[in-house]
Amino acid sequence: MANSIPTFNGKLRNHRLDVPKCIDRCSGITIFGRNLKSFVFSTDAATICNINADGVIAVYPFTPQPRIVHATITVADMPVFVGVGGGFTSGERSVQQAVEAENQGCYGVLLNAPVPPEVIGLIKQHVDIPVVCTIVSIKQDIDERIAAGADILNVSAASKTPEVVAAIRKKYPDIAIIATGGPTEESINATIDAGANAITYTPPSNGELLKDIMQSHRHRYGHS
Repeated sequence: MANSIPTFNGKLRNHRLDVPKCIDRCSGITIFGRNLKSFVFSTDAATICNINADGVIAVYPFTPQPRIVHATITVADMPVFVGVGGGFTSGERSVQQAVEAENQGCYGVLLNAPVPPEVIGLIKQHVDIPVVCTIVSIKQDIDERIAAGADILNVSAASKTPEVVAAIRKKYPDIAIIATGGPTEESINATIDAGANAITYTPPSNGELLKDIMQSHRHRYGHS
């Protein structure tokens, strides 16, 4: 008979975010001895501190900045992957950001979809952590990105994500794939079945999480 898993929860930390349990079906990606199956897509300190994801993908719609890397790593108790550009920020600046991210302790760096393959190659020459390339369509030059040195593909193709994952997995059976899982367990399972090794989970916003709490508080004080 299998042993039960001892579980401990504090009185105050029971109110937390848990990634969908079905993500456990993934094989995971082992990086520096740690097997990572779930990644939370967030730069919010409170969310990162209160979720049970295996890792963090810290990508944001601004120019990559070392102080954001530092802030994320400071609050995270799990491996962090950070965005280092690839769109508006590219070339030598992306290389510098990648080196800085490694020096601060990141487990990987993530590049946006438009990044030229030659920039991927430059970054690979300067860092010893995985380089993750974002794939948004099967029409991208995926072959060139893998040839340039991409270690992991991060598939983010909205509703077509399972389709893109399946196409990549058929051609590259051994490439590591992280993919967005979508909003439901059904969509997550479809992405896993298509061949994703790990799933990115987008958590509810603080506003969404606070909504129920504030409604409860208002009800308590008779607010109509």
